[in-house]
Amino acid sequence: MRILAIESSCDETAAAVIENGRKIISSVVATQVEEHKLYGGVVPEIASRRHCESINGVIKETLGQAQMKLCELDALAVTYAPGLIGALLVGVNFAKGLSLASGLPLIPVHHLRGHIAANYLAHEQLKPPFLCLVVSGGHSHIVEVKDYTQMKVIGKTRDDAAGEAFDKAARTMGMSYPGGIHLDKAAQSGNPDSFKLPKPKVSGNPYDFSFSGLKTAVINLIHNAQQRGETLPVNDISASFRKTVVESLLNNFTAAAEELGYDKLVLAGGVSANSLLRQKTQEECKKHGWQCFYPPLELCGDNGAMIGAQAYYEFLSGNNADMKLNAAATMDIANLTF
Repeated sequence: MRILAIESSCDETAAAVIENGRKIISSVVATQVEEHKLYGGVVPEIASRRHCESINGVIKETLGQAQMKLCELDALAVTYAPGLIGALLVGVNFAKGLSLASGLPLIPVHHLRGHIAANYLAHEQLKPPFLCLVVSGGHSHIVEVKDYTQMKVIGKTRDDAAGEAFDKAARTMGMSYPGGIHLDKAAQSGNPDSFKLPKPKVSGNPYDFSFSGLKTAVINLIHNAQQRGETLPVNDISASFRKTVVESLLNNFTAAAEELGYDKLVLAGGVSANSLLRQKTQEECKKHGWQCFYPPLELCGDNGAMIGAQAYYEFLSGNNADMKLNAAATMDIANLTF
């Protein structure tokens, strides 16, 4: 089964043709990063306009790479939630138009489910059930993946996501957007024990996260030094901050795996590209005798391939949509509505 998938939830206009949820036939990503750098982050209105300008060309290029015509496809898929509402609407309405014109079935895909499915494209042997840590600019979740379309959130951030904390800390240190990548590189040359930063804890659910206080602590540390005319070692701050975030993520992730009895741990989302998170997850899995999976770097960020991978399993479960499909800025990964 060959599916043309569209992704436009934030600042990448992407599309891909995926076969049977596991094979990439073609994949195209048009990024807006350079433009949003001017503002230090994504400007929703600009993102929506650029999607409008790019989506037709991206689809044509994707089909060209695949050497396929629309009539040779079996289905269409699109990210419909969660994300920037204006950006999502561009992709959803374009996909609805293609479906109406071609008669192909339309498959709605939850963005975070797509990030998890990116692993199916890289690891043929990976099958549910497993425990997944989904970490990105807007989300930090621990998800029980009981089956390809049956999921349960057992832990999530109460405030800021890990990726947002990375980006805001990096911006305060003068790094350009997207800051998390630059912070990760700077941290590799720093001393992670140079600064003692607070490790956030929350009550009520042992697997929930909180990164707002940690983000504020490092921002205040930098601002206070600047007000005194001091220059702090950026590499050391980056390393200390990165270590604290990764420890917070992994402490909850591994504790959940032990309590729930999972021996397959999976990373997903943009922050799964973080070098320390990948390294420490591997080490923890080796120590416990668990299997460890994470996507290749090119599939960590937003892309159409991951949407096509998840769409295949959504289709098999009967999760199709009609012309009433709408976008949603927020939606639970476990309880879909469309």
